[in-house]
Amino acid sequence: MGDFAVPAGQVVPPRSSEEWRRSRTEAIEKFLQAFASGENSDLLAEMLVTICRLSADGVDRGDLKLINTTLKELRYAFKVFAPYRESRKVSIFGSARTREDHPQYLQAKKFAELIQPMGWMVITGAGGGIMQAGHHGATRESSFGVAISLPFEQATNAIIADDPKLVSFKYFFTRKLVFVKEADAIALFPGGFGTQDEGFESITLVQTVKTAPKPIVMVDEPGGTYWEHWRNYVHNELLAHHMIDPSDLNLFLITDSAEAAIAEIARFYHRYDSSRFVGDQLVFRLNSPLTSTTLEGINRDFADILLGGRFEQTQGPMEGEFGVFPEKARLRFAFDRRSAGRLRMLINRINDD
Repeated sequence: MGDFAVPAGQVVPPRSSEEWRRSRTEAIEKFLQAFASGENSDLLAEMLVTICRLSADGVDRGDLKLINTTLKELRYAFKVFAPYRESRKVSIFGSARTREDHPQYLQAKKFAELIQPMGWMVITGAGGGIMQAGHHGATRESSFGVAISLPFEQATNAIIADDPKLVSFKYFFTRKLVFVKEADAIALFPGGFGTQDEGFESITLVQTVKTAPKPIVMVDEPGGTYWEHWRNYVHNELLAHHMIDPSDLNLFLITDSAEAAIAEIARFYHRYDSSRFVGDQLVFRLNSPLTSTTLEGINRDFADILLGGRFEQTQGPMEGEFGVFPEKARLRFAFDRRSAGRLRMLINRINDD
């Protein structure tokens, strides 16, 4: 960094705002050429500009510490997960207090045991209870730990302790971002306030289209009532008072069967593979093309979620999609970005036909 420092004793003359802008731009370009050239240099340049603006804004030290810790935590987490991008992952939430002999623990362990041979990995909070059960069933090799620093309840379980796939966080919000960002599915087992928070946040992010569609399963012990009572609250208070749409109930599945939860996740990725927005188009990548009959049925039955136009099937990536999965068919459409429950129904139709 010495190339960018002002030599000791040198007096810097006053500059106009335009001179400062030009000087800053040149310094950033020089820095990127030396340390961070590549296809993402434009985004790295924006980040450096933001840092310069933080300095110009006179942000206090406490806020800078928050930003600095957030950036460091996310950078390290992305580094840890990067080698496993091609592996499907499920985030498992539930109580840290559940005993190892409890039916809920055994159900979570069974769930993880069933999904691991399908090539999936699990992500848990790395603590005891349901979190340990997820690692217990999936094994250390197929587990990630996303730990949080707390004064109680959050000692890292022995299965994932000291594993290179263990990431520790200071902030809940960075931890929760990673939980959802890295997951292809969410599995919720009975738990306390934290589990409720993580469950509602996961549903909210899917409902508001702030994350890609993904299956959310709420799994109880055989004969259990935890999630049934939760569903009664959702029906009697949220739905009955028009705070959610009836179609939003399609965003999650409640079951007391580990096998049914696994079947729901497998069904979700039967034909549907992934999605992303390209301009004003939502693009579904498909493991196999739709028949013309299915496509016409979709255009007839799901026109209500379109801003205009029709559902169109194409082969290979769209311009701006960066050439990923060239072998997969695409379903592209102008989604209204609000009908998430109906969007989930569309995915079900695609997978079932």
